[in-house]
Amino acid sequence: MQKKEKKKKDSGQIKNIRIGFNIASHDLETKIKAIENFLKKGNKIKIELKLSGRENRFTEIAKEKINEILNNLKNNFDIKIERDLKKEGNRITVLISKK
Repeated sequence: MQKKEKKKKDSGQIKNIRIGFNIASHDLETKIKAIENFLKKGNKIKIELKLSGRENRFTEIAKEKINEILNNLKNNFDIKIERDLKKEGNRITVLISKK
């Protein structure tokens, strides 16, 4: 019984996924697979892209990278964006969950 109760508590957590501005395409695919696994378990995902130095000037490119991840996820899952893309200091974040 305790294990079942623990599994119920584990689902619904917020999992953080951090990506860099200069992430390679294969690394991006790996992150997307990790996000898919978390969504299957029923977790919410906070995708965070950290900008440093000159990268802060290129927020549009950073938002495009996050939108690319979201579009790839929409092909396999019905995702719900709980908190839209938002710049918080030197980070751009979005919170998603499975519908």
